[in-house]
Amino acid sequence: MGKLYDNAAAALTGLLRDNMTIAAGGFGLCGIPEHCIEAIKQSGVASLTIVSNNAGVDGFGLGKLMEKGQIKKMISSYVGENKLFAELYLSGKLEVEFNPQGTLAERMRAGGAGIAGFYTKTGVGTVVAEGKETREFDGQTYILERGIVCDLAIVKAQKGDAEGNLVYRKTARNFNPLCAMSGKITVAEVEEIVPIGALGTDSIHTQGIFVQRLFKGTHFEKRIEQRTTRKS
Repeated sequence: MGKLYDNAAAALTGLLRDNMTIAAGGFGLCGIPEHCIEAIKQSGVASLTIVSNNAGVDGFGLGKLMEKGQIKKMISSYVGENKLFAELYLSGKLEVEFNPQGTLAERMRAGGAGIAGFYTKTGVGTVVAEGKETREFDGQTYILERGIVCDLAIVKAQKGDAEGNLVYRKTARNFNPLCAMSGKITVAEVEEIVPIGALGTDSIHTQGIFVQRLFKGTHFEKRIEQRTTRKS
């Protein structure tokens, strides 16, 4: 069976279940897998652990899943744009595991590369280090961080081919490639499907070996998280 599917619901068929861990790509609201998130919302699966740099905003992105009470835990770096997130966390209805942004990125990359864990100085002497193994290298203290491997990864790319090779546009490249690596199964939504060979080997950001299913999205809202303008 090929990797191309008609839409998000079809691409996610047979993959979703309660209590699974899902890695979601994107940086802020840039490059988020909008269609996959909506399909997960419609599926009704619950008690999800979501690994994502951001937590969406109220009513959009991962915020949709929070509104439906489908997320039990977030493993994230930056969550300050979602008021509902704060309310759920402070009321004890949402478990949160905060990660320094670079650490989260490396945890996903390491998981995809088959690396069980790595040592980093980031977080030493803070709450981030609580309960984690420490070790000294060259007189400096490091903490052990585990690689992340998720049941499913959902990503969004600008272009993809039938082999699953992907190219991201600008900021969308920040976390999507790492997210794609971290999933046991990865589903990609793309703006354009191109012929095999059209991307060029030196232009590919995520190789098809990391992607099991993909589909072409029909419309991307592409909201701006914080619109900043200056007076003329």
